[in-house]
Amino acid sequence: MSTITTPYRYDFVGSFLRPQRLKDAKEAYQAGKLGQEEFDSIVNEEITKVVAKQKELGFHVITDGEFRRTFWHLDFMWGFEGVGHQHTGKGIPFNGVLAVLDDTYLTGKIKAKPHPFVEYFKFLKQFEDEETVAKYTIPAPAQTFQQMIVPFNYENTRKYYATNEELIQDIGKAYQDVIRQFYDAGCRNLQLDDCTWGAVVGEAAALR
Repeated sequence: MSTITTPYRYDFVGSFLRPQRLKDAKEAYQAGKLGQEEFDSIVNEEITKVVAKQKELGFHVITDGEFRRTFWHLDFMWGFEGVGHQHTGKGIPFNGVLAVLDDTYLTGKIKAKPHPFVEYFKFLKQFEDEETVAKYTIPAPAQTFQQMIVPFNYENTRKYYATNEELIQDIGKAYQDVIRQFYDAGCRNLQLDDCTWGAVVGEAAALR
């Protein structure tokens, strides 16, 4: 059990570069050359290594490197009821390069359900000790809201929500539920990451 009090005067997101072994395993898994159990075992081993490295360097915060995620924000949204996704090969232009992302959109009303990220956190928490505390990060509610009202999602979202206010209310309730799940799992350091500020400084991310 950690005795550390957060937050600190320094911190890090804790999203680290994937080791080659993990990248190779994911490629093999997606190609059907590696089974789920073997893939999960490799992920767990690599997370164990990155946690050990953080402790070796003297950090009091430990993360799983976000090694289980495909995208920093979208994977979390997929854990809600009413959110679907599909790999279409499309993406979003980012600094002159196409960032290939899964299309992520509404398939119904947003509701919470047992979230896979909470199970991921439970694996990480076992490594806590008196000198470290397990930290997890999730995209902020505003990030989920933005995803559903960007131009290419706007029309589809209106099938389920007549107004943005209704959508915001459901996102808020779903987040409250998932945050409670994290709390009940023993999480005391949960960071909400938000990049939506970029939507107000240029036309590239303009919202309706």
